[in-house]
Amino acid sequence: QVQLVESGGRLVKSGDSLTLSCSASTRVFNPYMFGWFRRAPGREREFVAAISWRGDNTYYGDSVRGRFTISRDDTKNTMYLQMNSLKLEDTAIYFCARANGAVYGTLAEKSENYDNWGQGTQVAVSS
Repeated sequence: QVQLVESGGRLVKSGDSLTLSCSASTRVFNPYMFGWFRRAPGREREFVAAISWRGDNTYYGDSVRGRFTISRDDTKNTMYLQMNSLKLEDTAIYFCARANGAVYGTLAEKSENYDNWGQGTQVAVSS
């Protein structure tokens, strides 16, 4: 029953940078994949990014590739999402999640492959 808690969401301006954090209450174990998803107003849940246990495999959604960077520090039980060049379209509630198993490629992009979710943190981009 791992607990995931996101933090760092806030109101920012278009073009700004922001880093989100996701902390786990318990140790993470191989071979879990961790990811970020978001849900924007009026839209369905969207895959943002994912990272493997060792951090040697990362995946990004088309809308954020080149602007966002996912990373993890297992010594701190924390995952990060660094967001650069934020756009109005990035406004959403961002969720971190853990997959049950080493999912790769397109499997990492599917929310149904994740079994633990945080409550989300709101990011609002204006102007």
